[in-house]
Amino acid sequence: MTILDSIQSREDLLALDETQTKQLCEEIRRFLIDHVAHTGGHLASNLGVVELTVAIHKVFQTDKDRLVFDVGHQCYVHKLLTGRKDRFDTLRQYDGLAGFPKPYESEHDAFIAGHASASVSTALGMARARTLLGEDYQVLAIMGDGALTGGLAYEGLNDAGASQEPLIIILNDNGMSITPNVGGTAKHLRNIRTKPSYYRLKRAWRTLTKGNRLGRSCYRLTHRVKERLKRSLIGSNMFNDMGFEYIGPVDGHDVERLVYLLRQAKELACPVILHVLTKKGKGYRPAEENPDQFHGVSAFDPDAGLVSSYGPPCFSDTFGKTLVQLAGEDARVCAITAAMRNGTGLDGFAACYPERFFDVGIAEGHAVAMAGGLAKQGMIPVVAVYSTFLQRAYDMMIHDVALLGLHVVFAVDRAGLVGADGETHHGVFDVGYLRQIPGMQVLCPSNQAELKAMLRKAVLQMDGPVAVRYPKGTDGAYKQICDQPVLREGSDLTLCAYGTMISAVLSAAELLSARGISAQVVKLNQIHPLDPKLYACLGSCGLLLVCEETTAPGCLAETIGQTLSQQGSHTQTISLCLGSTFMPHGSNDRLYQAAGLTPEAICERAARYFHEAKDQT
Repeated sequence: MTILDSIQSREDLLALDETQTKQLCEEIRRFLIDHVAHTGGHLASNLGVVELTVAIHKVFQTDKDRLVFDVGHQCYVHKLLTGRKDRFDTLRQYDGLAGFPKPYESEHDAFIAGHASASVSTALGMARARTLLGEDYQVLAIMGDGALTGGLAYEGLNDAGASQEPLIIILNDNGMSITPNVGGTAKHLRNIRTKPSYYRLKRAWRTLTKGNRLGRSCYRLTHRVKERLKRSLIGSNMFNDMGFEYIGPVDGHDVERLVYLLRQAKELACPVILHVLTKKGKGYRPAEENPDQFHGVSAFDPDAGLVSSYGPPCFSDTFGKTLVQLAGEDARVCAITAAMRNGTGLDGFAACYPERFFDVGIAEGHAVAMAGGLAKQGMIPVVAVYSTFLQRAYDMMIHDVALLGLHVVFAVDRAGLVGADGETHHGVFDVGYLRQIPGMQVLCPSNQAELKAMLRKAVLQMDGPVAVRYPKGTDGAYKQICDQPVLREGSDLTLCAYGTMISAVLSAAELLSARGISAQVVKLNQIHPLDPKLYACLGSCGLLLVCEETTAPGCLAETIGQTLSQQGSHTQTISLCLGSTFMPHGSNDRLYQAAGLTPEAICERAARYFHEAKDQT
């Protein structure tokens, strides 16, 4: 039996000596590499926090104490140590173990965490609740230095530092979010890490005092004197200035040292920042050398360290290549990303036009507001952002872009379901919130050929705010370019869709035909504003089913149905969408089955509605 197999409770962890703890960390790394190689998932970030997570669990009881993750993709080790080891074969699969903290999964998961920079605010809320209710537990947040590029982190830090609430914030500093961090905060942290005068003295002082009990007592008693000395040698830092007791930097791969400092932080009973230095991908050479490649991986060969071979170009690739072409045609075109250069396909743009490429860090609101400024002064900014993260910039889209009718193009990546990342990452709300914004135009390519054409139109031919939304992955079955809305004639009912959902609808129409039901298929290239001429077509059969990979509130079917009714049409409009609940994690195919959006399910539902309508006449 391995040491990892023997860990059934926190007591088992506490019983390990230093040598056994080191062995446990090695076993955890091997376990993660082997299992993520099979299931896919976030690897490099978890390899970097093995010792840190073990130390946290040696000091805190996470079923009672509240451990809040920032983003949460580094929570795998935490899950291993809290009774979920046997479920790792189901990681990120439907009905399986989630890839992010989920309170419904375990009492050890204090809060859901899928978006960055929110942990301090959440943890401070928990700390204040503890105080107001007179309860006794510890609250700590673990956040990466990448999260410090987001403005929300500073809102939380500003309030927490002044609050005097006992709260521990662990700053996991590996110099990266997904790709290397950018901006002034990253430079500030580098400065903290590289002040030699203080750290030479610190090492000497520790060596002098660690040899006996008296020396160790002296070390503890002079801690505050040392802090004052540190500030005199290297100056204050922004955390001190915000009101935190700052501890660090400390080696994030030294369990014993981390345990000691976490206990010190706990005893201080005030807002504390523990600055921990870790290496992303630690212990697995391929991940250490290519941490961005091993941030989120599909299945791979753990021995060779090679990520599975890439398939055909995805929508993000096509977007990036097309934008490079457009930038070559018009010097006003520039690109903005919020720490997602690779994910949004902008690597090529950054290489070709570095002066027109802006990575603003994890700061979607700033990205959109800055785009407004660029557009106001004559540039054509393209903001490439995942649908789920664009939600964070909703106010800026309205206030800083739409109110002035500015020509900003939003490349809305990962629109629709995104599979294993689950409910925190599905791009299923943008159809509703984008169409609420006056002047916003929303284009929906069904394949990559259409994406090229629509992006060109959006950037060089249209005015005002434009969103081009496209999914994760590659093309579906439908690969033509068609400007005509009717893809298939029919007389019994109409099936309407946009984006890649059109492939399922066309297949459903074939299945209906085999049952003797004639289905018209209408494809929408632009869902807002909707061309008024389309309504005659949509209402021509008397029964309309609108198939959408979005949530029920705010779905397009609502607008179409209301408009047809206002026009005096008696067409029955049915919405086939994802419903009003959050979709879980799992493969997209499995999620389509659960939502009733497979060709077979669409056919069954359409046939039922058709026969019900026929029986009523």
